[in-house]
Amino acid sequence: MGVILRRGRLVARTAQGEALARATALRARCFVDLGGALRDADGHDARARHLLVEDAAGRALCTLRWRVLAPGEVGLAASAESYDLGPLAARPVRSMEIGRFCTAPEARDGEALRLALGALTRLVLRERVELLFGCASFPGTDPRPHRAALAWLGARHVAPVGLRPGRRGKAETFDLAGTAGAPHAAPAGLPPLLRSYLGMGAVVSDHAVVDRVMNTIHVLCMLDVAAIPAARARALRALAFGP
Repeated sequence: MGVILRRGRLVARTAQGEALARATALRARCFVDLGGALRDADGHDARARHLLVEDAAGRALCTLRWRVLAPGEVGLAASAESYDLGPLAARPVRSMEIGRFCTAPEARDGEALRLALGALTRLVLRERVELLFGCASFPGTDPRPHRAALAWLGARHVAPVGLRPGRRGKAETFDLAGTAGAPHAAPAGLPPLLRSYLGMGAVVSDHAVVDRVMNTIHVLCMLDVAAIPAARARALRALAFGP
């Protein structure tokens, strides 16, 4: 297992074997009610690489999976099961899909998330990635508790036509535009990870998907690496390499 980044008592490493089992167990805790099942796994795991943040006691605190894709491979992404990625595939850039990004409830101080973002920054630079994308999720499948945050997204952060997924396939969806006029639209209810992406300049799909398997509502989130504001890029490099 290769160490990507170490800070104090925490380490971010690539996960295989027993470490991957700990990562998928954390995913099950964070995302799904599997009726007592101990792991969350799907057919994309074998084609992806996995990152795990642990403390000195070996507790899994944060995890994600990633896959670097050439333009002609974008249709193989896990996100393609819920979104039409044709507009992304048409762009001649090297992209990275990020998925199953989650943090343990007991890691609320943000330290594990910051280490994961620093490690991810190292990976993006190493792999010369130009575009990041993946599903960013809200907990649960009822949109009503998230109405204000979804309305705020729909009013301010929907992707331009050139990036917007088109065909919706068989997914259970609803338009963000339909929530944009909701009273008291506000970002307060945004998940921390999605808030971080938006702060880097990310945009989202024009619709959300209700995922009853993962017990989430998600939007497709897309980030051009070159569009990250200079101050935020410096902060990410500090997380990855130190001040």
